[in-house]
Amino acid sequence: MTADLILALALFAFVSSITPGPNNLMLMASGANFGMRRTFPHMLGVALGFVIMALAIGVGLIRVFDAYPVIYTILKVISVGYLLYLAWKIASAAPILPEAQATGTPLSFLQAAGFQWVNPKALSMALTAITVYTPPGRGLVDLLVMALVFGLVNLPSVGSWAFLGQQMRRFLTNPARLRAFNITAALILVASLYPILKS
Repeated sequence: MTADLILALALFAFVSSITPGPNNLMLMASGANFGMRRTFPHMLGVALGFVIMALAIGVGLIRVFDAYPVIYTILKVISVGYLLYLAWKIASAAPILPEAQATGTPLSFLQAAGFQWVNPKALSMALTAITVYTPPGRGLVDLLVMALVFGLVNLPSVGSWAFLGQQMRRFLTNPARLRAFNITAALILVASLYPILKS
């Protein structure tokens, strides 16, 4: 994997990990209601659960791509289209509604890791990272690099939602700040496609 591709992957990992989604909204609510220490297993479950899921999907897709190389191209086109759609959705996102009051206990590590397999955003992120940012003919090393980059970027990104809690929610519900945040995130996401579209 080239340095340009790793940088593009890191930008994609950052934007897709830091923007609002089921994981981040649940972590924000958990951080606000239970504090950082009690939310840490939930946060770790999201980050490591995603890495494990992405590796499992990647290992399975390698065999499919080897048998049917055209599938790689088809998925790459679909994934780039999805990224452009995601950038548009991020740029035009509505303000976040106040989170529902969390009751009971925060999600455990295993609950959060298992949630990644049914979280559409996480599944889309994994498929996109594999099909767009992992080179054709890649092997296990490239998949491990992809997983490492995501792990290094994802954990502090999702952790920021837990740490900031209601402060992050207040920041993003301010219309001017929300618009600036969303437009910046969308532009970074589109910029992360440059090495892919250039080749």
